[in-house]
Amino acid sequence: MKRKIIEIDEALCNGCGQCVTGCAEGALAIVDGKARIVADHFCDGLGACIGHCPTGALQIIEREAPDFDEKAALAHVAAMEGKKMSGGCPSGQPLTLTPCQQANIPTGRTPVAGSALSSWPIKLRLVPPTAPFLKGARLLLTSDCVPPAFPAFHSAFLPGRVALLGCPKFDDVQAYVDKLTAIVRENAVADITVLQMDVPCCSGMARIAAMTVAASGRDIPVTRVVVGRRGGIVSMGPVSEKGSARGITL
Repeated sequence: MKRKIIEIDEALCNGCGQCVTGCAEGALAIVDGKARIVADHFCDGLGACIGHCPTGALQIIEREAPDFDEKAALAHVAAMEGKKMSGGCPSGQPLTLTPCQQANIPTGRTPVAGSALSSWPIKLRLVPPTAPFLKGARLLLTSDCVPPAFPAFHSAFLPGRVALLGCPKFDDVQAYVDKLTAIVRENAVADITVLQMDVPCCSGMARIAAMTVAASGRDIPVTRVVVGRRGGIVSMGPVSEKGSARGITL
């Protein structure tokens, strides 16, 4: 029979796996780096997965396909829940972690080694707005370059915050704003701290946060922290609605 079903444009698909976690029927999986339909009868054709795709690779079409089998789809999902991976990209599986509360803080002569990371994934493009660790979260929006450049990343800013990494130079800024706006609207986010490097291409992170707050319609405090290439904090201060910062130079 001819019915509505999802179609995937492989040229647009980047294999992020967000559509996989967004499909309640388990109809999608990442195969050879691309999203694929596991079985036509698992797809209900309603398109809930479309809103999770950051590249617009998914659309609903009409073609010959077997009827949607809800019973089989539910059995498939139940079977997959028993596995460590649910058919998607490993980096896209939301996990709540147990952070080290004193990560890398020196105690006498011996530093406490550990991670303050409280959730996974950490790449903004991979984090679904429905991830449970986002509820009431304090977001740490950081550029990719900050963690390796800032030795105190784990101890100074990460504890108590949900890390979201990205690059305003190479990634899609509007996609970031759309994702963050959805996160803020759906999760009663408490505040946003922006970590960026002291280079021009990194200045977009504060603007992304400001655009997000404006688009969400919520009054959320945003603080920008600028990290120097030698590993210290250059300045910090609140970010205005236009993305400018009234910073304190340190």
